Amino acid sequence: MRAVRCEAYGGPETLNVRDIPVPVAGPGQVVVRVEAAAVNYPDVLVAADHYQVSVPTPFTVGSEFAGTVLSVGPGVRTVAPGDPVAGVSFTGAFAEQIAVPESALSPIPHGLSMIQAAAFGVTYRTAYHSLVTIGEMRPGDSVVVLGAAGGVGTACVDIATRLGGRVIAAAASEARIELCRRLGAVAGIAYEHEDLKERIKAITGGRGADVIIDPVGGAYAEQSIRAIAWGGRYVCVGFANGEIPRIPMNLVLLKGAILRGFEIRTLAEHRPDAVAEGTKAIARLISEGMRPHVSEVWPLEDAPRALALMQDRAAHGKIVLDPTMRPR
Repeated sequence: MRAVRCEAYGGPETLNVRDIPVPVAGPGQVVVRVEAAAVNYPDVLVAADHYQVSVPTPFTVGSEFAGTVLSVGPGVRTVAPGDPVAGVSFTGAFAEQIAVPESALSPIPHGLSMIQAAAFGVTYRTAYHSLVTIGEMRPGDSVVVLGAAGGVGTACVDIATRLGGRVIAAAASEARIELCRRLGAVAGIAYEHEDLKERIKAITGGRGADVIIDPVGGAYAEQSIRAIAWGGRYVCVGFANGEIPRIPMNLVLLKGAILRGFEIRTLAEHRPDAVAEGTKAIARLISEGMRPHVSEVWPLEDAPRALALMQDRAAHGKIVLDPTMRPR
């Protein structure tokens, strides 16, 4: 079968599509025919060995997928061959088939296609928990989303708007902000050309932001915290620009601000109750019409190009790979 392989750590250009053996379901495992696999920024970090957890090479890249169950191993009880499922795996998703533990799979929410199901889980769970579980967003709050036109960013704009937040979308250009306006943002800041702190202050009438969601990092972190409301919540989701910020703690003291971090694996470990509550809330929003913004669907062979767009923060919404597509 075809798979996108990392044979030596490096950038997206070092990845190749190879033929590898098809997986076999062991005890407690399920083999899924992958019909869609979403591209996420952590995939770039894992391939470059810049993620918090290192994966020995060689390995198949990709962490989020949707497809149909082909076979199950001994002890599997909740799925059967033919079932449509969505799943998350640290690696292995950019392939025609994947073997994962039964616990890594979930039913596809009613109304979502395979493409939408693959694009939904990681970003929308990240967005919901960043905003609600960690950021404690309330209706009427001013919510600043950095990197607002990316996968996590568009999900944050979408969910915050649906939950009554007033979203200020911060992105690299006016074109990217326009996408966020279509998702419900009430204002935008092109932070590569505008003063982020001053614009947040101006848009909020001098009060500042109640919640800041930051998957970008770097200098924008401090700029946004300087424009946070007293008692506001800043949520660190990642460092897409590659620079981990250093925050002057006097800002936190003077503003009574709350700085918190979100990482989906550790939340599941320490707050399974919150994960369960979030799953119900997201299902309700899906039933009300919420859908991920998928900008492109490409074949496996285009994985390096898709990951390069993620690396350069140039993707609009989600890019999804379809292993059933042939190279263009």
